[in-house]
Amino acid sequence: MTIASTLGYPRIGRRRELKAALESYWSGQSDEAALLAAAARLREAARTRQQGSGISHIPSGDFALYDHVLETALAFGAIPPGYGWDGEGPASLATLFALARGARGTAAERAAGIAPEAPALEMTKWFDTNYHYLVPRLGPDTQFRLVQDRWTEALREGLAAGTRTRPVVLGPVSFLLLAKGAEGTAPLALLPRLLPAYAALLRNLAEAGAAWVQLDEPCLVTDLPPGAAESYRTAYRALAEAAPGLGLLLATYFGGLEENLPLAAALPVTGLHLDLARAPEQLAPALEVLPRDRWLSLGLVDGRNVWRTDLRAALGLARQAAEAGFGQRLMVGPSCSLLHVPHSLAEETALDPTLKRRLAFAEEKLAEIALLAKGVTEGDAAIAAALAESDAAVAAARQDARLHDPAVAARLAAVTPEMERRESPYAERAKAQQARLKLPPLPVTTIGSFPQTAEVRALRAKLARGEITTAEHDAGLARLTEAAVRWQDEIGVDVPVHGEFERNDMVKYFAEQLAGYAFTKHGWVQSYGSRCVAPPILWGDVARPAPMTVRWAAYAQSLTQLPMKGMLTGPVTMLQWSFVRTDIPREAVCRQIALAIRDEVADLQASGIAIIQIDEPAFREGLPLRRAAQPAYLRWATACFRLAASVAADATQIHTHMCYSEFNDIIAHIAAMDADVISIETARSDMELLRAFAEFDYPNAIGPGVWDIHSPRVPGAEEMAGLLRRAAARVPVERLWVNPDCGCKTRGWAEVRPAVENLVHAARRLRAEAVG
Repeated sequence: MTIASTLGYPRIGRRRELKAALESYWSGQSDEAALLAAAARLREAARTRQQGSGISHIPSGDFALYDHVLETALAFGAIPPGYGWDGEGPASLATLFALARGARGTAAERAAGIAPEAPALEMTKWFDTNYHYLVPRLGPDTQFRLVQDRWTEALREGLAAGTRTRPVVLGPVSFLLLAKGAEGTAPLALLPRLLPAYAALLRNLAEAGAAWVQLDEPCLVTDLPPGAAESYRTAYRALAEAAPGLGLLLATYFGGLEENLPLAAALPVTGLHLDLARAPEQLAPALEVLPRDRWLSLGLVDGRNVWRTDLRAALGLARQAAEAGFGQRLMVGPSCSLLHVPHSLAEETALDPTLKRRLAFAEEKLAEIALLAKGVTEGDAAIAAALAESDAAVAAARQDARLHDPAVAARLAAVTPEMERRESPYAERAKAQQARLKLPPLPVTTIGSFPQTAEVRALRAKLARGEITTAEHDAGLARLTEAAVRWQDEIGVDVPVHGEFERNDMVKYFAEQLAGYAFTKHGWVQSYGSRCVAPPILWGDVARPAPMTVRWAAYAQSLTQLPMKGMLTGPVTMLQWSFVRTDIPREAVCRQIALAIRDEVADLQASGIAIIQIDEPAFREGLPLRRAAQPAYLRWATACFRLAASVAADATQIHTHMCYSEFNDIIAHIAAMDADVISIETARSDMELLRAFAEFDYPNAIGPGVWDIHSPRVPGAEEMAGLLRRAAARVPVERLWVNPDCGCKTRGWAEVRPAVENLVHAARRLRAEAVG
């Protein structure tokens, strides 16, 4: 019999119940008991849904209040000093959220002994996804112990409800590879300290009744650093000995094992999971080397995209494995955790019916997994109707003439190399821009958005319900925009922004005005903590029917004599933060988007906007995990940005923004984007990212973020000035800008007003020091 399994399930709830519970707790409207009760209800609903869909191996321990990597670190006692943990027993929620969001000096934090200025841990992308994880910080004094066995608690919770679950644990080697060492500590060197804690966990799970444990080792699909292979051998010998009767499923995902396949196949585990959605070509070599006494888990259903599975093709792969000798030791499931897709299509009543028939969200993917398991076990006849429906959907998608626009194809064919280059080099452009803009040293700006307050949301909701007219809605936004611009003028911001009150999301806002996109009503996925996004579905050729931002940018510019910054989302981010069609290469899709953004840049420039920011926070995210595949991506991603931006004249200043990414290995390509100014995250990483820009001698201007907007704490002017001084030691002052890490959409005005005022004061201090 083939086992239907899942590797993980969405945490946030069908209606973002986790978001509501977290934000209620953070605001003081509910207590810890209410938050934990809400979390328990979400876990129960996930178990019930999966079991009711025919899934046999249901995950547990995959739920997290904020982030599973952070909560793994807390469970094993990897908690830096200053966060209120005394080394004994489980960490408090105050400690968890201080590490995740930074301390705010609240009474609860003081009672927990948390330092009032304790910053949030660094946050970065989870491999090449838009999920963000908190980076564990390990030092020479880190001592690992199992101080909070969240996995055994979750197992027992399921057993009490009548469901034996499969605990999901981030594997020890990937945990260390994803962490950062302080004071010269190499995280992998801490493996001997960590393994006893993992062994204790496995023993606890075995004693509590677990039959299987899933150990996630996604780093196995990357280019392993020196020493990692031996670390895997050491780790899994120890774990196999810790609980001999316990089934260990080694889960790999987000790519193929490639040269790491022999290593993974030789580890003493009970089963191996392969991502066949991303790397179907790895099945054949795996069947050659994997011992026949192992279980083989096949990731046949794409856990990262929303397109329905070609059941016949997936069934063919499963049969290939069964016929190779794994017929009695076979599991089928998603390629990775279903964390990365929305919950359910059931409530998406507004989607085009033809498109909807091609889609599968988490709940629909559960049904696909169960069907595949049944088909392998009982044969095609047992799922004949489902196979016919799948075949029809695949055929309909191939024949849909709406996918392709001849005008878009013709325009792409007409692109020339000259369209991907600015007219003059940066040094000449900088002179023309300064002559036009007349900016002071260390100019102050923000990244673009201001708080999406209850008033903003109410205006949007009333318009959607028909309670106000479009004119009334727009008049309300105009008042908010005017207030924001006037305030920036008053406090001394050098390059103001209009606040983006008209925008619901930095991708969706543009996608709604472009051909080729579709949208969901409840298609939410978790980005980090309580932050959720509803990625649009990019299903057809992309074109821009009309200007998208000119009206609001021109209005804002009319309110000030200062240069107003126009705000756009770049083509790579529009691609990465959408669910993208798979019938043409991603490069082709990105180039279509680039041409649409290029048109918007031209129109903004023609309307008198002198500074245009083209945000690319997902540029690093799109980088393939394997070095061999990276040059091709970097070539076309850089070319797409330049295609979008290079219509700008020399005197028009192009900015870009990137956040929460590791830049060191791609800094030359970021320079090749040739933006006049780049703003980056540096506050949360303590200026670490800026080192790459200094060592490479980045030629253009840089705005190192000196305020972590993902934390509710407001840094003082002197703290910001201190970060700027460190930046000035690496980058010439004449090329430095002053800005936050990211947009202020998710913060409140009570935080934004003092923080931006502190930005201005910090810049003035540094200017005075430079003159003195």
